[in-house]
Amino acid sequence: MPATRADVRRVFDGMSPNKKDKKAPTAAAIDRIGALPDEILHHLLSFLPAQEAVRTCVLARRWRHLWKFATGLRIVEFEDARSVQDVRKFVDHLLILRGHVGLNTFVVELSGFSEDDVPYLNLWTRLAVLCNVRALTFHLYHIEFLCAKLDGLHLVSPHLRTLDLRGVSLQGSFLDFSRCPALEDLKMRHCQIDVDKMSSLSLKRLSIIFCRSRLDHRVSVSAPCLISFTLDSFAGKTPLLESMPMLETAYVELGRACSDFCYNYINRGFCGANVAPCVNCLGYSDESSSTVLLGAICNAKHLELISPLGMVLFCTSVLGLFRCLYLLHQTH
Repeated sequence: MPATRADVRRVFDGMSPNKKDKKAPTAAAIDRIGALPDEILHHLLSFLPAQEAVRTCVLARRWRHLWKFATGLRIVEFEDARSVQDVRKFVDHLLILRGHVGLNTFVVELSGFSEDDVPYLNLWTRLAVLCNVRALTFHLYHIEFLCAKLDGLHLVSPHLRTLDLRGVSLQGSFLDFSRCPALEDLKMRHCQIDVDKMSSLSLKRLSIIFCRSRLDHRVSVSAPCLISFTLDSFAGKTPLLESMPMLETAYVELGRACSDFCYNYINRGFCGANVAPCVNCLGYSDESSSTVLLGAICNAKHLELISPLGMVLFCTSVLGLFRCLYLLHQTH
């Protein structure tokens, strides 16, 4: 079972300074953790917030530089920080002193971000990628919704396997992962997704929860190797899913913020019973697919769909609807 942060803190709290006492040291006073190899200490330090990891440099001469080689960095707010700017200054000095030592994990969990801090967030992202990070996490909490915009440049990393985002705005080519061949897990929560296309040939698990898009067209999702997909309470036009032949599990729940609803439902009717269909019930303009969601997820072994009455996005044509229902019946 992997060590937790609480376990690591208990280990460090149990360390006692050497006592200049003639008596033989008791079991509690023996520095057992100091006898561990450097590689294990580097791993243990990665569970601590970066500020606490750096403070271990005063424990003993051996610990002076161990923090620089921690296999992970966790950037969180600390007691001495009066603002995010104080955290920003600390991180800038930390990254300079640490250099390009390899990283397994890089985690940023902060609140109170402002537009002035966004360039630093982008810089930290690029520096983490240069350190061959495998798991990259940004959890940002704001008073106002979504003020931290990641730049629209490609991520280029042969090592990145996990990307976990919360409270960030995504634009440009940021979600084009054609240059991240090892990426398998992508989680987005409370994010604004203003990109034309999200694509990856290696992605296996995709989670989009409480996100939104302000675009007047659908975000296209191309992930042919996906085995698990979650779409929960997306605001705006629901993403257009391309073929997912390897999909095993899919969960889709559409909230009231979804813009794909039948306008005629307000008048207690549906377009199927009206001569002139509303704009949302017209066929999708892209002739490559007659569906928005069902065509991609109907082959899943475990499928759960939850939608308020009046939603019409699953199929944009009657023919497409019958085809998807037939496939669902054949599969399940």
